[in-house]
Amino acid sequence: MHFIPELKQFGRRHKGTAERRGLRICHLGKYYPPASGGIETHTQTLARAQAVLGAHVSVVVVNHTDGRGHDVTFTRLARTRNAVDYDEAICINRVGRLACVGRLDLVPRLPRLLGELLRDPPDVWHLHAPNPTMMLSILLFPRLRPLVITHHSDIVRQRVLKRFVRPLERNIYRRASRILATSPVYVFGSELLREFEDKLEALPLGLDLTPFSDPSPAAIAHAAALKRRYTGPIWVSVGRLVYYKGLHLALDALRLVPGTLLVIGTGPMEAEWKRQAEQLGVANRVIWFGAATADELVGAYRAATALWFPSTARSEGFGLVQVEAMARGLPVINTRVPNSGVAWACRNEREGLTVPVNDSPAFAAAAMRLIKEPGLHKRLAAAGPTRAAAEFDWLRMAERSFEIYRSLESVSRVAPHA
Repeated sequence: MHFIPELKQFGRRHKGTAERRGLRICHLGKYYPPASGGIETHTQTLARAQAVLGAHVSVVVVNHTDGRGHDVTFTRLARTRNAVDYDEAICINRVGRLACVGRLDLVPRLPRLLGELLRDPPDVWHLHAPNPTMMLSILLFPRLRPLVITHHSDIVRQRVLKRFVRPLERNIYRRASRILATSPVYVFGSELLREFEDKLEALPLGLDLTPFSDPSPAAIAHAAALKRRYTGPIWVSVGRLVYYKGLHLALDALRLVPGTLLVIGTGPMEAEWKRQAEQLGVANRVIWFGAATADELVGAYRAATALWFPSTARSEGFGLVQVEAMARGLPVINTRVPNSGVAWACRNEREGLTVPVNDSPAFAAAAMRLIKEPGLHKRLAAAGPTRAAAEFDWLRMAERSFEIYRSLESVSRVAPHA
């Protein structure tokens, strides 16, 4: 999960088949980097990989920055403007919002934009959910087909929002040609997904692994600087500071473990967790790094002994930062979130260590094993890059997505575009 990733060259364009060179894809996301978050990172990565393999790709999202360039994702009454920019060949339509009410962005311009795109529609519309803002607009356009949906997670904690959104989700999911789960195991705990088993396929999330496996000089230098500055071992936590990330458990575990916890990310829970660190007496060993550049993120992985990933709820459907850590060769300590892909992505005693949810003593014990148990850290670190390359490479993910698109009757008949 990159925080403030640079828009940059992302690989030479591969020579694709005539079919995928002609395929036009429109991703309907929530936000797009430099907005942070797992759905945002995945939307960008899949779009980039598909473009590298020869598809014509565009993206429609809500604009998360105001006129001064400030991130206002979590600000209720902040207004943003319409904007169009490009990530290499990918056209990004960032639609302005009026406000955000209960995590629902009010975007009156969005239906108009979708209507304009329907005049010359793409071959595939690919929605990333949960995404009530986008789904409300899709509801107005029955001709918006074929629709493929990546279901990143259920709405778990926001009960009022869940009651409002569930009928909307069912309506849109009925219209979908395919529904993609991010792991084979997530469906077992999802009431919504089980209603549509005949449409389900798994498309595990992927990443461009190169920055993690072959770091830049700047990343290497940042890692060295972190090791000089902070008392080891360095533990790193990466992600939005939201409730289901479970950082309170990491802070509690730190009482029983030596070293420094480097927290990369921002979010609404930051102030509360800083107070907790003070109360637990570990504030002097917690570094609130905030947003990080791509090189700073890779450098943090290189400096760390392990990624701490103590998620507490199925809102955490996968945990893409685990793949980043594995690609670097960094063991992960994660949690056994029921019917989530977290412990499937990074497996217990293979690429990381998995402990029960909400068990900070077990989390601390796992960290101590990495320090004290002979050969354990080396074994887990060596296994990570192998699994990341085999299952979670971005081009492999894109190839799988093309296979899914081509299984749709309406897409399989599409002739290549000029």
